[in-house]
Amino acid sequence: MAYPADYRYTKEHEWIKVESDTGTIGITDHAQEALGDIVFVELPKPGSDVEAHKSFGTVESVKAVSELFAPASGTVTAVNDELTTAPEKINSDAHGSWMIKIKLKNPGDLNGLMNAADYEKFVAEEK
Repeated sequence: MAYPADYRYTKEHEWIKVESDTGTIGITDHAQEALGDIVFVELPKPGSDVEAHKSFGTVESVKAVSELFAPASGTVTAVNDELTTAPEKINSDAHGSWMIKIKLKNPGDLNGLMNAADYEKFVAEEK
């Protein structure tokens, strides 16, 4: 699996794509593969604050419920409402199916995240 080079990645298998002061967040292809068929996603409402490395929601699959962890701190500016009725879109396109967008509070949060090459190594070592 090729991971987008313009994304940054967490050890909990979330990704963030940063454009200006906005971060778009989702889960990686590796995460959706490990979860199996995703049947429900619980996400925060716009205006909510998320904190780096803290839970901001859950994703439920036929196998388990997993927490989602924010790669960076910020205020939720948008939620992908499409996932409410079609959470399986994450299974078919994990890197294209964003979950939330945040206005970044501390761009320094991104410094501890992995680039695509480091994330691929991390995933390979985890298997």
